[in-house]
Amino acid sequence: MALRYLTAGESHGRGLVGILEGLPSGIPITQELIEDQLRRRRQGPGRSARQALEDDRVLVLSGLAKGRTLGSPVGVLIPNRDARWPEGMPEATAPRPGHADLAGSIKYRVGLRDVMERASARETAMRVALATFCREMLSGLGVSVFSRVLRIGRASRNWAAEVERAGKQGDTLGGVFEVFASGVPVGLGSHVHWDRRLDGRIAAAFMSLNAIKGVEIGLGFAAAALKGSRAHDEYFRGLRRRTNRSGGIDGGMSTGQPIVVRAAMKPLPTLAKPLRSVDLRTGRAASAPAERGDVCAVPAAAVIGESLLCLVLADAMLEKFGGDSMKDLRSRVR
Repeated sequence: MALRYLTAGESHGRGLVGILEGLPSGIPITQELIEDQLRRRRQGPGRSARQALEDDRVLVLSGLAKGRTLGSPVGVLIPNRDARWPEGMPEATAPRPGHADLAGSIKYRVGLRDVMERASARETAMRVALATFCREMLSGLGVSVFSRVLRIGRASRNWAAEVERAGKQGDTLGGVFEVFASGVPVGLGSHVHWDRRLDGRIAAAFMSLNAIKGVEIGLGFAAAALKGSRAHDEYFRGLRRRTNRSGGIDGGMSTGQPIVVRAAMKPLPTLAKPLRSVDLRTGRAASAPAERGDVCAVPAAAVIGESLLCLVLADAMLEKFGGDSMKDLRSRVR
């Protein structure tokens, strides 16, 4: 692995901390670029009032000078404006169906709140911040990453009305989003070992995102219903393809076509009208806690998905081409 990153922090703790190691020197980046991506993460219909408290300000603590990376590890801090954990947060006693709190409580022998704080999607703010460095590196190599929402609930349009109805009912909605990358060169990843396959690495990254229950590349699950004559990308003169059914990856390696990834996000488990649960203190029936949460976070997940793809592609680019500076890396990619 050419890139390594770690994050730390809790949803209502003092802040989020991240370290990203392995970047080349000379990547131009500013605090404003990082905060723009964090702002995108907060947008979309159905987001909770908490987003007003997440007007995130980023502190780059290391690895950056005069607006360019140095090649040394990048350290980033995002302070939490709503810091109340652990002393100021009420302990939860009824686990939320679909959340990490019960399994985590049993595994680590800690309270539900101690699990909820780290399992929260708040952690993804740091992944978006760190991935902005990778996004700028990829941009300097001619690779662009975008996303779009395909569906929220059952609606492929007029999402705001669908989200508003669910919110009034005390419910939540999931959906499907798509992330794609253009300008990716041939040969990222490898067929020679399972853990080097690019599609496997992408799928693992997307499945690590909160509430994601399915990932597909190219035709994905739709390919299972097709005959082979309709499922593959034929070659024409000059070895050009007229279709991209494989989603830009064959045999674990990039083909040079756009990489297309879709992810299915389940409805969030924190409902204003809580589901049934059990109070762990008494063993009696109870309602799950009605924590402050989003009705829908699919547009935010799409932005986070871009960041995850940036992290994977940057790692694969550095793995294939190497280079301790952007000048070296650009030359090798050319």
